[in-house]
Amino acid sequence: MKKISVILLLLVGTVSVFMALKPHKPKRPNIVFIMSDDHAYQAISAYDKRLTSTPNIDRIAKDGMLFTNACVTNSICAPSRAVILTGKHSHINGKVDNYFPFDTTNITFPQLLQANGYQTAMFGKLHFGNNPKGFDEFQILPDQGNYYNPDIITKKEGPKKLMGYVTDLITDITLNWLKNERDPDKPFFLAYLHKAPHREWIPAERHYKEFIHKTFPEPSTLFDNYEGRGSAAKEAEMNLLKHMNWAGDSKVFPENMKKLGIKESHSYDIALYNATVGRMNPEQRKVWDDTYRPMNEEFMKKYPSMTEKEKMQWRYQRYMQDYLGCIASVDEGVGKVLDFLKENGLDENTIVVYTSDQGFYLGEHGWFDKRFIFDESFKTPLIVKWPGIIKAGSKNSQMVQNLDFAQTFLEAAGIKPPSDMQGESLIPIFKGQGKNFRDAAYYHYYEYPSVHMVKRHYGIVTEQFKLIHFYYDVDEWELYDRRKDKNELKNVYNDPAYAKIKADLHKKLAQLRIKYKDSEELDKMYIAKYKELEKSGKIFR
Repeated sequence: MKKISVILLLLVGTVSVFMALKPHKPKRPNIVFIMSDDHAYQAISAYDKRLTSTPNIDRIAKDGMLFTNACVTNSICAPSRAVILTGKHSHINGKVDNYFPFDTTNITFPQLLQANGYQTAMFGKLHFGNNPKGFDEFQILPDQGNYYNPDIITKKEGPKKLMGYVTDLITDITLNWLKNERDPDKPFFLAYLHKAPHREWIPAERHYKEFIHKTFPEPSTLFDNYEGRGSAAKEAEMNLLKHMNWAGDSKVFPENMKKLGIKESHSYDIALYNATVGRMNPEQRKVWDDTYRPMNEEFMKKYPSMTEKEKMQWRYQRYMQDYLGCIASVDEGVGKVLDFLKENGLDENTIVVYTSDQGFYLGEHGWFDKRFIFDESFKTPLIVKWPGIIKAGSKNSQMVQNLDFAQTFLEAAGIKPPSDMQGESLIPIFKGQGKNFRDAAYYHYYEYPSVHMVKRHYGIVTEQFKLIHFYYDVDEWELYDRRKDKNELKNVYNDPAYAKIKADLHKKLAQLRIKYKDSEELDKMYIAKYKELEKSGKIFR
């Protein structure tokens, strides 16, 4: 018996030694992908503290990496999301603008994660399609969604209406899935996607009551006159004073517009306002009216004697109050999700990404919205933490794009990406090894003529220069020195001092068009298809 015990002890010891020598296979990381809609990097305090404070989003930067030169391939909502899901430029995945349909034959990275053992879930705003592929569970807003008492499309229960504020509801749905529906034996990919701070900027009650009393510093280019630039900047319809809705955006009550003789900026202005507040229940509507009425009364007194400059300044403050108020609830929700991950021991093996589908103008050049290749809309916030891989508190200035997310997530999960994806994995950058990651980014915007009237254009952007071609009903080139002209006010395309740089950028742009399989033939094809949509009355202006 003693001899048998000794043999068993020896066997156990041998097995233990063997197991110790056997290489440990690392557990695949979870991925939490947080994306807001139209969240300008200027409105995140980790990037810029002048406008607002976002302590919870900043926590991701403190524990991870903040990208200062992250950008998009096409600055508009649905196309940006299609690029993220497919890892392909708009002209390849088919979703070139908000009108063209997404090519559903595309393979998306969530499908590949799901097929390789990941549990997948999407909650919030997708913007296109009501049945996203590759998700075990989803609850998504139809199209743009609503801020108050939104409708929602669910995978398991079909459409339904929720009561409450949309940002809080999306956060609650996300936390419920993490707590009660997540399979602890599987790695997961979670897409936590906010509607906020998309237009028409309706904050939660707690935040509009606070932010309506705040004032914010004006951007230096608020009164830009677009001198020295081509027709694109001059003809765009994104001016705060001229093109922003008085009721829907600035919250001037329709009856007060009538009393003051203020005409609607667009035919849908008052209709949008009525549709928004019309979703509120009596209690919500009372608080809304009680809060915005004093602002309206003060405006009624001031308006008859206000100069054009004063009107512009007033509209800027109104814009910032509501826009930044929307972001406050996003930041609170991010904090709740981060807290859950930490409290439940998930934070150490979870990649957390915070980004937006593109940047946004916060009064720069007198504008709101996005679309242009100019920095405020072209650049997007990107903050990533991955404990053990990314050094806490690090910054990176490389030209990374939303095109790169798909390959990054697949590589992190140990999955080989399809050969037709066009991005690059960011993991070498995460590890501090990504020098010379990308020397230039390619951009192409298509939605014209349409709302905001930003002309079609494509271009190449390096860390120092930006070469742009505006086309369709114009043929104009612009060149900017991003280091010397941070506000992009001086087009140096015809400056002899930049002749060699211009020639080099033209050559590189042509090479990028070939690399990404874009061409003048495709430009013409999409114009022709767009005109067909125009004739059928499907284009919104």
